[in-house]
Amino acid sequence: MRRVVTDRSGGASAAPYDTFNLADHVGDDPEAVRANRGRLARSIGAQRDALVWMEPIHGRTVRRVEAAPKGAVPGCDALVTTTPGLVLTALSADCVPILLADAAAGVIAAVHAGRIGVRLDVAGHAVAAMIAAGATAAGIDALLGPAICGGCYEVPEAMRRDVDRVAPGSASRTGRGTPALDLRAGIRGQLLAAGVSQVAVDPRCTLEEPTLFSHRRDGVTGRQAGLVWLS
Repeated sequence: MRRVVTDRSGGASAAPYDTFNLADHVGDDPEAVRANRGRLARSIGAQRDALVWMEPIHGRTVRRVEAAPKGAVPGCDALVTTTPGLVLTALSADCVPILLADAAAGVIAAVHAGRIGVRLDVAGHAVAAMIAAGATAAGIDALLGPAICGGCYEVPEAMRRDVDRVAPGSASRTGRGTPALDLRAGIRGQLLAAGVSQVAVDPRCTLEEPTLFSHRRDGVTGRQAGLVWLS
């Protein structure tokens, strides 16, 4: 099993998507996106059509895939598979890419989790779908990829309370003392409550790190990806 997180360097896209944008829904030149996806496939030793993309809806829908689809999997924020060689991807530019694996059982998942997804516990729904596919909660470990941090994700106080109610530990404050959310802290708590054995966190903040895409920082911008596959 392997997990990879991309950054924004070394691709074919022009500004403001410079340069390694992997999203085809943000206004970038489609040819540049195709070139970037091809480079990604080659860099991990996979066929281009082995990369499985999703069309996120900021919900909690999980879809199981066992063969490479012809296009992006519609209307979901999590993908689950037991098929070796399928590369599940989660695009993000401040939201949290969650890469889950029970390597012993041969079950993996890629999840896209923004504020609404955290509020709806999309991570817990992905764990349940993995268990239905043969995983065990104790056998699952997780990587939470780069995302906007709890010191930068400023939100209204009522929103902070609302999310922290269902994802305890997500309430945070900015450096100025204003209300904020730490989505990865909330997701970590949700995963541990679901029985996941280990949760690792990539500490990078997308807003603070210029080598990563950030929608909140830049507005119109590209997307990096978190990938997981059974090798």
